[in-house]
Amino acid sequence: MRTYSRVKADGTKEHWFETVERVINGTFNMQKKWLQQLGQPWNEDEMTHIAQEMYTRVFQMKFTPPGRGLWAMGSPITEDRGLYAALNNCAFVSTADILELTTPAEPFCFLMEAAMLGVGVGFDTKGAGKVLVQGCDETKTNVCVIPDSREGWVESVKVLLEAHFLHQPALRFDYSLIRPAGAPIKGFGGISSGAGSLTALHEAIESILKPLAGKPLTARGIVDIMNQMGVCVVSGNVRRTAEIAFGDYNDEEYVDLKNYEKNPERAAFGWTSNNSIFADIGMDYKPIAERIVLNGEPGFAWLENMRNYGRMNGIKDGRDRNASGGNPCLEQTLESYEMCCLVETFPFNHDSLEDFLETLKFAYMYAKTVTLGQTQWPRTNNVMQRNRRIGCSMSGIAQFISNRGLNEFQRWCEAGYDRIQQVDKLISARFAIPRSIKTTSIKPSGTVSLLAGATPGMHYPESRFYIRRMRLDKHSDLLPALQRAGYDIESANEAPDSTLVVSIPVDVGKGVRTLSDVSAWEQFALSAFLQRYWADNQVSCTVTFDPKTEGLQLAHMLDYFQYQLKGISLLPKLELGAYKQMPYEEINARTYHKMNQSIEPLQFNVIQSTEVLDVPDKYCEACATDP
Repeated sequence: MRTYSRVKADGTKEHWFETVERVINGTFNMQKKWLQQLGQPWNEDEMTHIAQEMYTRVFQMKFTPPGRGLWAMGSPITEDRGLYAALNNCAFVSTADILELTTPAEPFCFLMEAAMLGVGVGFDTKGAGKVLVQGCDETKTNVCVIPDSREGWVESVKVLLEAHFLHQPALRFDYSLIRPAGAPIKGFGGISSGAGSLTALHEAIESILKPLAGKPLTARGIVDIMNQMGVCVVSGNVRRTAEIAFGDYNDEEYVDLKNYEKNPERAAFGWTSNNSIFADIGMDYKPIAERIVLNGEPGFAWLENMRNYGRMNGIKDGRDRNASGGNPCLEQTLESYEMCCLVETFPFNHDSLEDFLETLKFAYMYAKTVTLGQTQWPRTNNVMQRNRRIGCSMSGIAQFISNRGLNEFQRWCEAGYDRIQQVDKLISARFAIPRSIKTTSIKPSGTVSLLAGATPGMHYPESRFYIRRMRLDKHSDLLPALQRAGYDIESANEAPDSTLVVSIPVDVGKGVRTLSDVSAWEQFALSAFLQRYWADNQVSCTVTFDPKTEGLQLAHMLDYFQYQLKGISLLPKLELGAYKQMPYEEINARTYHKMNQSIEPLQFNVIQSTEVLDVPDKYCEACATDP
C-alpha cells in the first residue's frame, strides 16, 4: 500500500483484490483500443475469460506487473490521459551524440524529466570533451518565470544549461508561481516541498559549470549534473528515482568519483547513482578490483557482450548492435532514449512446470500490452516501437534452488524461455507489431518480491533473519498506520527532510541457503547460469563478498566470467554494512523476535488518503524506485 494502492471514490485506499482488478481491466482496455484502431475483431466473452485467468494468477502472486504498473495501469494516468510512459520501468540516455542534437542540454533534460516520472535512468560520459562550456553572457540578463509544473522545472534547467553551454544571457529565476511548501500536489498525492530543491539544483549547476567556462565539459561535469538532478527529484518530494553512470575505466577522475576521501564534496550527492565502467574483454581488472574492495564501486558492463548476444549460450547474433548502455540495476540492455517494461514471475509459487508455463503466457501478455502505449518523447517512441523490448523476470530463485535443485531449475528456465518465444510470436501477430528484440531478464526486485514472499531476483538472503528497509515520503498516508503498528521509522540519511526509512524484520524460513553459505564464486556462477539459460537481456546481480578472504580473488573471478556475463556489481560485506540504512541487514533470531514482538498488524482500513483526484499536470508521478 506504500506505492501501489490508489484511492477509491469514498476516499479509502484500494485493497489488493481491487488493485489487481484495476490493473487487469486497464490491460485489456489497452488491447481493445489497439485492436479496434486496427479494425480487428474483439470477442468480449473470450477476452473476459482470459482476463479472469490473468487476474487469478496475479492475485495468487504467480506473477505481478512491476510496481509502477500496479500503480498506474487502469488509472486516470493511462485511461484518461494516455501517459503510458508511467508503465515503463527504466531508461538510458547517451551523451555520445551531444553535438548532433538540437541542444546539448537534451540528454540532461531527458534524464530529469524521466526521473520526475519515477523512471530509473542510465547515462554515459561519452560526451566528455565534445562540448565547449562557453559560459554565460554576463553583459545581459534574462528573467525566467518558472511555471508550477514538471515541464516547467525541466525547462528551467534546459535554459540554464544552454546559457552556460552556448554563451547565452545570464539568468535570474522567478520562483513565485511554484506552489508553497506544504501545499497538496494534485493528481498523484503528496505534499509540495516548495521551490527549495529546484533553487538548490540551479545553484549546483552554476557551481559545476562556472569553473568550466572556456573549457570542454568533463566526465565529472556530466556525472555531477546528473547526480544533482537526482538529489533535486528525491529531496524535492517529487519521486524516488535511481541512476547509473557508465564511464571509461581509463579515466582516473571518473573511477575515483565515489572515493569520498579524494572527493569529499561529492558525498552529498554522489549517492544518487551507481557508477559502472564499460569493461573490455581481456582488460586488466586488478586496479578496479582494488577500488571495489574499499566501497563496492564501480560495477562492470560488457557492452560488447550486450550488443552481440541474446542469451550467453555461444550464439553470437548481434541483434542489439545499436545498444549503448543499460538501466540502473543493469538487467536491461538499452539503446539511447529507450525505455522498457518489466514483469515478474515467481516459479517457486508453482507446483508444476506446466502451471509455470501457463503463467508465463499471461505475464508476457501484460508486458507486451504495455509496449502498445506511446510516451511523450518522439525519439523514445521510435526506438521502442522498433524494439518492443521486454524484461520477463523471475524472483524467489534462491528458494527454488534450495528446495528443488539446480537441475530442475535449469529445466524450467529452458522450457520457460521457449514458451515466451512462442507467446511473443503469437501476440506480436495478433497486435500486428514487431517481435520483441529481447524478452527476458533477471531484475533485482524489491517491494514486489516482498508482496509475493519471495527472495529478490537471483539473490540469496543476507541470512534467515534480516531487516528489510523501505523508503517512503515523510507525508505518506501510510505513515500513521506504520507508527501505530510499532515499526521502527527514521529519517533517511540521503534526504532527511523529505524521506523516511521503515525497518521490517523478515524471516525467510527454514531450508533456504543464505549469503554466509554462498561464496562469491558461486554467486558469479549463478549469474552466468541465468545469463545462459534464461536472460537474453541481462541478469542484475550484486555479488556480496568478504573483502578479507575473497577481495584478492575478485580480479580472477572477473577474468573467468567476463566471457559469460553482460554486467555485474560487487559489494563488500562489512560488519556494519557498506553504508548506512542498507536495504538488507543481517540480524539474529533473538533480534528478529524482539523486533517482531513490538509490531502489531497493520490496520489499513484506517488509512485515509490526502490524494486529490484532479490531474492537471502534464506528466505523471508514477510509482517509485528507491534510491
